[in-house]
Amino acid sequence: MKTLFFLILVGLLNSGLAIAQSEIGSAEISFLFVSKDVEGTISGFDSKSSINLDDLSKSKLKGSVAVETIKTGNFLRDWSLKKGKYFDEESHPTIGFESTEILEKDDKILVKGNLRIKETTKNISIEFTRNDCQFIGTTSLFTSDYNINIKSKREDNLVRVKFVLNLDE
Repeated sequence: MKTLFFLILVGLLNSGLAIAQSEIGSAEISFLFVSKDVEGTISGFDSKSSINLDDLSKSKLKGSVAVETIKTGNFLRDWSLKKGKYFDEESHPTIGFESTEILEKDDKILVKGNLRIKETTKNISIEFTRNDCQFIGTTSLFTSDYNINIKSKREDNLVRVKFVLNLDE
């Protein structure tokens, strides 16, 4: 009888943990090159994330997007961005991110991690809010920090990025 009780208890605890865990099923990522007022999207999202909805600090965000999916609404600009001078799709087909720390503060979620573009990896922070089964986040970065010099001055290479991560619950 004790064994049966123990098995039921373990089963209930495990089912509770399964409810608290979630994965990112899809993502919508958009960006704005501020100095050129050029908006775009990137897709081809592949995630190996694990979201603990009961304790986000125990979560891990890890994923990539495909450089070949950059879209700005201008075919020639997209083609140019994918080539060696900029994102170099042939040598570096993906852009990757892996979290190093996730903090909850008030109604915000701060995700710190490493962003890899081409051969350069830099620490960035993304601030998210939760909206039902979505995490909506923003960050800013300079493409020149990743050896992608759209303009000659660093401040003119500012890009604002928005993430909409859709959870599978």
